[in-house]
Amino acid sequence: MTIVAANGANGEPWWIALIKALIVINLVLFGFAYLTLLERKVMGRMQLRYGPNRVGPFGLLQPIADLVKLIRKESFFPAAANDVLYIMGPFLAAFTAMTTFSVIPWGPGWEIGGYQVNGYVADLPIALLLIFAVGSLGVYGFIIGGWASDSKFALLGSMRTCAQLVSYEVSLALSVLGVVIMAKSLSLVDIVAAQGSDVWYVIPQIVGFVIFILAGTAETARAPFDLPEAEQELVAGYHTEYGGMRFGLYSMSEYINLITLAALAVTLFLGGWHGPWLPGPVWFLIKLFVLLFLFIWMRTTLPRLRYDQLMRFGWKVLLPVATINAVVTALLVVWI
Repeated sequence: MTIVAANGANGEPWWIALIKALIVINLVLFGFAYLTLLERKVMGRMQLRYGPNRVGPFGLLQPIADLVKLIRKESFFPAAANDVLYIMGPFLAAFTAMTTFSVIPWGPGWEIGGYQVNGYVADLPIALLLIFAVGSLGVYGFIIGGWASDSKFALLGSMRTCAQLVSYEVSLALSVLGVVIMAKSLSLVDIVAAQGSDVWYVIPQIVGFVIFILAGTAETARAPFDLPEAEQELVAGYHTEYGGMRFGLYSMSEYINLITLAALAVTLFLGGWHGPWLPGPVWFLIKLFVLLFLFIWMRTTLPRLRYDQLMRFGWKVLLPVATINAVVTALLVVWI
């Protein structure tokens, strides 16, 4: 097989792109299912207890058992809920979560059977903007679901989701601005290609990388920023009144957003699929696994912030540091 340049022309037939889209969607869903198992196993070991180990060898069939349980559970909703919005909330959150993975490159591209097969589903010149735009739309699924449930706990959870998004979205965008300035492109394929011929951006942009991880953790409502779902205060937050597969869709969107965040961090800061000896997709998966392990580790070890601490950290710490990092990067690029 002949390797095709990562930023080469999109010369593949439409049906190849369709097949890749179906494969990527199913791989992401498979990754979500077993990320839940990995998280429970890792947290169990870190807390000196066993994780799931009863369903299948080493508990490997636990995600399938969870899916069967969710499918078989009775579907109910509050009598005073807004029926249409109550049902549409989880679907909107799940749809936007799966859409964002379509522009992330995972390999250099190949020539198979005389056809060019690119290592991505779509290469857009504004791919990074697309991810931020679709991610911002996805939060409406959580807000709508919490409001339509006609529950005080769900409403408070959705309001916290909205406030947390506004507080950390700006810092998240500014954290990647240094990468965009250095690569001179918003295309993720171009950004990965630039790191192939230069140093990985995690080295010159270490401050941006740390800000991206922290702000992204808050964006996905993961511990220690899981205020929208604080069990001790809000029962379960915006999905308090959800059960069955509707709850499953919310859970799926949360984990897929986490996978997308980790994949975006790999693409922007860790060289994407670049690496010695092993094939590109293997390197991409290794880096993705390391970051996902980091997020699980953070959830296991760090206590949840108070809400005032959450807001103060976003506006008074992350935002100024991200702004300074972007300005300094721009000045260095111009001068050097």
